Amino acid sequence: MWQTFLHSLVNWDLLPLIVLSLLGGVAGFFTGLWWRHGLSKSPKLREKRRDEAFFKGIQYILSDDKDHAIEEFTKSVQIDSDTVETYVALGNLYRSKGDIERAIRIRQSIILRPNIDEEVRVRALFDLGVDYKKAGLINRALDTFLEVLTKSPSDTRTLLEIERIYEELKEWEKAYETRKRIARYTKGDHSHILAHHLVELGKASQALGDYSRAKALYKKAISTNKECVDAYLHLGDLYAERGEYKKAVSMWKKIASVDPRFTYLAYGRLESVYVNMKNIRPVEEFLKELASKNGDAFTYLALSRFLFAEGDIEGALREVGKALEVEPGLWEAKRFQGEILIQSGRDTEALAAYKELISQLDLPSLRFQCSNCGLEGEELYWQCPKCRSWDSTAPVPVRQKAGRSTV
Repeated sequence: MWQTFLHSLVNWDLLPLIVLSLLGGVAGFFTGLWWRHGLSKSPKLREKRRDEAFFKGIQYILSDDKDHAIEEFTKSVQIDSDTVETYVALGNLYRSKGDIERAIRIRQSIILRPNIDEEVRVRALFDLGVDYKKAGLINRALDTFLEVLTKSPSDTRTLLEIERIYEELKEWEKAYETRKRIARYTKGDHSHILAHHLVELGKASQALGDYSRAKALYKKAISTNKECVDAYLHLGDLYAERGEYKKAVSMWKKIASVDPRFTYLAYGRLESVYVNMKNIRPVEEFLKELASKNGDAFTYLALSRFLFAEGDIEGALREVGKALEVEPGLWEAKRFQGEILIQSGRDTEALAAYKELISQLDLPSLRFQCSNCGLEGEELYWQCPKCRSWDSTAPVPVRQKAGRSTV
């Protein structure tokens, strides 16, 4: 073997290969030394690169460039996969872009990490519940939030999420109990929300024919919050359904003093009951009293309908005329005016009224607006369907017709 090696040394044809091999060995030796020497500095280098990527990601978030933010945060976690905060940020970014599946996977990976700080785990669990909810996985979201609550019983953010889910599922009793817990941990007046939950429970009981429980729940709602219009409306409905018309009218009358903006909700109800009442004087007195106090178009129109039903044609025309003086574009008043004129044989006047009505059909109608999020629509909701706040929706000025009501 040695002879062969010596022979190769003097073999000039192989000399370049031998020199390259020796140089490669020497380079490898010094590279190893440099690597071992630099190894102690590499964590700092990696940390620097990680932080640079992280802060770049923050800058992109501030400039609302989500794609580049995700790119930088991904670089950051590739450099150092132990940075939980970066994973949290990535999950939030994916959620905001609608990539819920990826956001869920990131949360799950955080939760499954061994030796992770419990506070971080609970936060990731909460975020996972939000992701499930956004994905429409309501039951999974609820289970996840309930798990968070076992670890952090006084966390109001979680309680609010749970309450909203119970409201969405129409589990009003659980929503009511959850709101009572929220009231223990937060300041402010919660009575209006508690009252609405009780009313919803009452509606469900009434639908099942349990009038005794429904009545008790409506009364409890009123005692909880005396300004709950919905409670007066539905307690009146219950009385009317049971044939107790005088009590029904008494309940609906109270709305005028509780919140005059919503008195018009009682007018259609009054029309449906006074035809069955032996003594309609309370209805007449109520409408005339409101007309003298409020002087709004809806009240004049309601009084006009009442007088017309009682055969007082001139009185009906007078009151509907007042309604149109207040709101010239109230198409229901204009249509009813035409109806009175036709039935009283004044066809020429009726034709003129209907021609004017047709010319106004493109005017905007009565609308409702949420004072919390600004949502507008033609229907009244006690709970805004967008921001889920209670009692934030009210009528905006009428221009053509009365809006529909879902209450």
